[in-house]
Amino acid sequence: MKTQVCIIGAGPAGLLLGHLLRAEGVDCVVLERQTPDYVLGRIRAGVLETITVDLMERLGLDTRMKAEGLWHDGVNLADGERLIHIDMAELVGKRVMVYGQTELTRDLMDAAPERGLEVIYEASDAALHELEGDAPYVTYTKDGAEHRVDARFIVGCDGFHGPSRQAIPASVGKEFERVYPFGWLGILADVPPCNHELIYANHERGFALASMRSNTRSRYYVDVPLTDKVEEWSDDRLWDELAIRLGPDAAAHITRGPALEKSIAPLRSYVFAPMRHGSLLLCGDSAHIVPPTGAKGLNLAASDVHYAAAALSTFFTKSSNEGIVAYSDTALARVWKSERFSWTLTKLMHRFPEDGPFERAMQVAELDYIASSRAAQTSIAENYVGLPV
Repeated sequence: MKTQVCIIGAGPAGLLLGHLLRAEGVDCVVLERQTPDYVLGRIRAGVLETITVDLMERLGLDTRMKAEGLWHDGVNLADGERLIHIDMAELVGKRVMVYGQTELTRDLMDAAPERGLEVIYEASDAALHELEGDAPYVTYTKDGAEHRVDARFIVGCDGFHGPSRQAIPASVGKEFERVYPFGWLGILADVPPCNHELIYANHERGFALASMRSNTRSRYYVDVPLTDKVEEWSDDRLWDELAIRLGPDAAAHITRGPALEKSIAPLRSYVFAPMRHGSLLLCGDSAHIVPPTGAKGLNLAASDVHYAAAALSTFFTKSSNEGIVAYSDTALARVWKSERFSWTLTKLMHRFPEDGPFERAMQVAELDYIASSRAAQTSIAENYVGLPV
């Protein structure tokens, strides 16, 4: 098979990029090692920045998102004593959309056949070749046979553990990483949310987050030691802990229900640079990971895709290489700002094991400052809705 762009990974980043390229008349094919049902079974993010919403609007794939998604004008920080409301709509004139990553992926997946986007599922053992030249190719196995895709560019949207980043020589890339000493224990339940907007809570017992996927489906988290096991946390124990950490006002509105899904996710901040090597471009988790604090993971992937789609489209339609050359520096500039915001919010809202009275006093002072400063709230608001691309 020959194509102009071979995309590895059919998560939201890969599918979004494929749709954007097809809209510009660029030939591409998407390879995914899992089945469609497996891809749709991943429980992931649910808060969409302006960039992600705008890309879905641009593609004309926003109908269900606009009908079922929830616009949020603000977000809340709780410290056990009070609720600090950050009114994003009033402060910066923008909002975020609560719409599950699974649903966004479904919209992109369902539209692929009619938009002429070819997605090959169950393409295992993908390997990248000849990246330094202008004729790279990908080999993969499907139904027991080996296949080959020749392309001008390869784009790795295959996540942290995928083959794309690993195909870049160690002498070329540099890794930046911060592994956090706790994980997020999450519960998904078909119950109404306890608040119409998200609540990030810093309590003496630890962090908690009240979130939602819809008006009838809620997503809650607490931070736990990395040594904890999901089996140690019954539904009742988790609901009890959430009620304590979120505070009495939120607790009064928590509706309990059986877990649809319960898991512990480790937290890390990670950046790989550069995000381009020869004819390979990296997008999303293949190049960077953010802690879920601040809801930047999916949205950072969307901004990468925005830059990559523009660079690739310009290359094929205008024979210009400028966007390709600039891609890594352009994408990384926004990546590092989002990493900074996620890291700052994580430090503010979590109790780290190594922290003492001084660090706690700094958290209290910072929260006091945020509560009383319009400038501080504006900074949080503009980062939360997403910095410009």
